[in-house]
Amino acid sequence: MQKITILLSILCCLACNLPKEKVDLIVHNANIYTVDKDFSKSTAFAIKEGRFVETGSTNYILSKYESKKQLDLEGKTVLPGLIDAHCHFYQLGLNRQKVDLVGTQSFQEVLDRIAVFQKEKQMSFILGRGWDQNDWDIKEFPTREKLDSLYPDTPVAIERVDGHAYLVNQKALDMANINLSTTVNGGEIERKNGQLTGILIDNPMAMIDAVIPPVTKSIQISALKDAQEECFSFGLTTVNDAGLSKEVIQLIDSLQQENSLTIRMYAMISNYPENLDYFLSKGTLKTDKLNVRSVKVYGDGALGSRGAALKEPYTDKPEHFGAMVTPVSEIGALAERIAATDYQMNTHAIGDSANRVVLKIYDKVLKGKDDRRWKVEHAQIVDPDDFHYFNTNILPSVQPTHATSDMYWAEDRLGAKRMEGAYAFKTLLDKAGVVALGTDFPVERVNPFLTFYAAVARKDVEEYPEEGFRPEERLTREQTLRGMTIWAAYSNFEEQEKGSIEKGKFADFIVLDKDIMSIPENEIPYLKVKSTYISGKQVK
Repeated sequence: MQKITILLSILCCLACNLPKEKVDLIVHNANIYTVDKDFSKSTAFAIKEGRFVETGSTNYILSKYESKKQLDLEGKTVLPGLIDAHCHFYQLGLNRQKVDLVGTQSFQEVLDRIAVFQKEKQMSFILGRGWDQNDWDIKEFPTREKLDSLYPDTPVAIERVDGHAYLVNQKALDMANINLSTTVNGGEIERKNGQLTGILIDNPMAMIDAVIPPVTKSIQISALKDAQEECFSFGLTTVNDAGLSKEVIQLIDSLQQENSLTIRMYAMISNYPENLDYFLSKGTLKTDKLNVRSVKVYGDGALGSRGAALKEPYTDKPEHFGAMVTPVSEIGALAERIAATDYQMNTHAIGDSANRVVLKIYDKVLKGKDDRRWKVEHAQIVDPDDFHYFNTNILPSVQPTHATSDMYWAEDRLGAKRMEGAYAFKTLLDKAGVVALGTDFPVERVNPFLTFYAAVARKDVEEYPEEGFRPEERLTREQTLRGMTIWAAYSNFEEQEKGSIEKGKFADFIVLDKDIMSIPENEIPYLKVKSTYISGKQVK
């Protein structure tokens, strides 16, 4: 035994005398969650040429590697760079050019914010986003009369928080040639007492979009940079933008190539003929920062605006079923077309009818095709009889804060029976083996720690309800962190290059002020990101 001890001591001395490998950065004395296969922890890692070289103990890494740059984190927690699996990054930036209506407690507050905004900006077309009538004492859609009175000669279009409804004034209706005789499939032009209310749900919104002045390139660039800054502040290093045009994707690529835009992006192309014809024929586009290999399709609308397609009528509007935004036959044809390429199909499905349609089409089209990883975006209300469709080829991509935002009124819309398949994150994970987690910002807030908290606690920041909303559908902290890192990367076909702190992967990581895996649940929403790194370089 004594001989073995002496031999080990000699070997250690020899190792210490070996020349150390030079690297670009050493991070040590940290509390590192690698999120590897075993969910192992370490205290140090080395980075070279933008990638992780090795992880291990502080003593081991410092004995093997040397660098002019060393970061002693004094025990702070390190995670892989977070991935938002479903958001609207570009839209977040554009919203800086609009009236912010998030959190308004009444329609009068909406009007007040518009007045302040317009006094400062003097816009020729007033745009806003973020109102939610479910947050108001009067939980009914507003109507256009006050907007008509205040802005008779200036068009106004303010978007509901979910992006599935506009309130517009008469001037905007006139510009878009919308009148009582106008009909549009896949949505609703609301009428009351023989008059248009100004509420447009889903497809009719495109008629307003067509008359909104185009966004200039300089505004587009400012929007992308503004969105990046906010994402970095919350530790997001990759974002999945759920629906972009060819022009915006090309702009993003050019900005990334010149290092004006650093954030990594998984881009879903919007389902328009010009986008499909260009990208599907061209093939997938992949750089270190940009991955274009998926198509975003809208199945139905949103539950909050009663646009989600349900099998049975809404409990609080018995004559109404919601609607498919894209006709079923068109979804089927799209699936066949996309399946013939290397592209992934990612379809928005909220209601149980829309989920059934999408799942059955996916199941049919993907027969005999391995490792396609097509996603159901939201998978919000699923008939329990349909959960079996989810598997390693059909993945759920969900947004936990939708559950805690909707819980106050979801049962009013659905009734108790349908709630059994609502916001069922644990069930979806059990069926598919992975679940990709996102926020859907700017529908919800950018903060990913609200996502984490909603997934593990099933409560809002007021800690309501005490026992959690449908607590049987909670995810564990480990499952949630995986869903925001390695599983999100897997859903993007990127698990070999990001999502965990492992040898050979991009050195994307964040430093937190507290340990997300051990602090009390109610402290999770208030976590702060101390710093954000992409390819080993600090970006925040």
